[in-house]
Parts: sequence; C-alpha cells; structure tokens
Amino acid sequence: MRRTVLPRNDPAQYDQLADQWWQPSGGFAALHWLAASRAEHIPPAAAAGSLLVDLACGGGLMAPHAARLGYRHVGVDLGMGGLRTARGHGVLAVRGSVLAVPLADGCADVVVAGEILEHVEDDVAVLAECARLLRPGGTLVIDALAATAIGRFLMVTVAERLPGGPPPGIHDPALFVDRARLLAAADRLGLDLRLVGLRPSVRDAVAWRLGRRAGVRMKPVRSTAVVFAGYGRKR
Repeated sequence: MRRTVLPRNDPAQYDQLADQWWQPSGGFAALHWLAASRAEHIPPAAAAGSLLVDLACGGGLMAPHAARLGYRHVGVDLGMGGLRTARGHGVLAVRGSVLAVPLADGCADVVVAGEILEHVEDDVAVLAECARLLRPGGTLVIDALAATAIGRFLMVTVAERLPGGPPPGIHDPALFVDRARLLAAADRLGLDLRLVGLRPSVRDAVAWRLGRRAGVRMKPVRSTAVVFAGYGRKR
C-alpha cells in the first residue's frame, strides 16, 4: 500500500512504519544497531528494581538490552503505535512528551535519549528532562545527529538512499544538534557528558546486506560531526 507523503520530521511517519519496528532489515534497521551500541555503555543494574527510562522509546528496541542488564524498563513516547509494540516486548509504556516527562524527579538510575534530540525544537529542554529524571550518580546515554554541513549531507542526501539508512523524510536537517551548545547545557544541568562519534562497521554492513549478519556494530570514531553519542553521569 502506498504511504501518504508527509512533511519532514512529521511524527505520523512512525505510525506509517509501525509494522517495521522489529524487522531487522526494515526501515528502522539502524535503530537496532544503535540500541545495541547504547547498551554497551549502561552498567548492569545495581539492585532489584533499578529503573531505566527510555525517552522516545518507539517500538521498544532497548527492551532486550534492559532486561539482560536487569532493569525495569519504562518507555516514554507520544506515538501510540510504537507504545503498543513496546508493551508487547515487556516495556512499561507511558504516553508523554520528552519535553515534559510524566515521571518523578530522580526516579531513574539510567536515562536513554536515543535519536530524539534531532527531532525536537528544543533539544536542551530534553536534556534538562534527562537531568531531572536521573538520580545523583545515574547514567545518561544519548545519540543524535550533528548540525554540520557534512552531517546534513551524509544523513539526509546520502543515507536516505541507502539500505539500512533512515526512512526518507524522517529527519529535518534544520533540527540537527549543536554539539557545543549541548555540552554547555549539560554542564549547567549538572551532567558530566562526553561525546563520541559513531559509524556503522563497513564490513558488518556488507555482510548484513548479503544476509550473513543479523545486525551491524556501531564503531567509535574521533569525529562527532555526523552521528554522535553522549555518555555521562548526573553529578
């Protein structure tokens, strides 16, 4: 069935693609790779009942990683299609905005904000919500797209045409993230945050495309000018 063409960054696109959340070769393939990468930077739960809050959880792709690490997994999203899918994978799904998360201050041992900062008008406000939700010493993991010419070219002009790349129109390059502003805001908010560039393994991507691998590893790189992750703690 032909999908309606929507404006860039329209949340309704996720409803159109809802059946693809858990398809390893579907429109959200790269989000599976990023979820695995995020999990590498989350410590095992320190106690029973430790809470991982997953902002803009979509279909709940962090679920197997949160379960393996021993966390209760609460996912927050506006899209009902994604939340229904997330619930089916064991996520405690909460409908709400990442700009005003309906959870208590200091409730989270871990906050994950993956691939959301480049979808909102106020990325610093999302970071402020991450800081509010985290307990002191809690872990923050983010990933986003950088507001650079090379980032816009590779992630929109190029990546939207590649297998495993983002669905066409899913990003608005005008919303890509200013890294210096983000780091300055993190410091003001009491977050010790470091940024690391990410790229998919070329060898894995070829093997995945040929059907020889289920996923693709994300590799750290020096440059944060395209895709970057942020790893940090609440002071």
